[in-house]
Amino acid sequence: MTALHARAFQSGDTPALTAILNTIIAAGGTTGYEVPFTPEALRLRHFDGAGVLCCHSAVLDDLPVGFQSLTAKPSLPVGWGVIATFTRRDPPAKGAGRALFAATQARAKAMGLTHLHATIRADNVPGLAYYAAIGFVDHAVIAGPPMRDGRRIDRVIRHFTL
Repeated sequence: MTALHARAFQSGDTPALTAILNTIIAAGGTTGYEVPFTPEALRLRHFDGAGVLCCHSAVLDDLPVGFQSLTAKPSLPVGWGVIATFTRRDPPAKGAGRALFAATQARAKAMGLTHLHATIRADNVPGLAYYAAIGFVDHAVIAGPPMRDGRRIDRVIRHFTL
């Protein structure tokens, strides 16, 4: 058995990571994504598309169990990256989030980024706890953007200074 670790995304990770995110989407309640991703669409959005700054996979026993990406967002200041984190739920990959953040933070600093930006659903208790635990601070709340079913769920904006 190998220890859980984070490494740069590899194209072979795509099927497992797509399945993990699509399972999270299907369960509902923690992500703003509501439509499952195809492997190609997920690669473009989070793994190695034009707007992706970096992506890391959490790996346990040679199996990807989560990922964290940094993407560019033109509306943010220069030196900022948007972070997104998704890890396996069943069974949970204990320590994956921290391993991913250590790798992402090091890469972000090496790229010269100064800040990270996260948007978390207000009802995503585990996500809010994770970002608080790794040092993100509240910046703003976006009041009730609608979900596909019409429900309105606030989004919490958090920032991290590198």
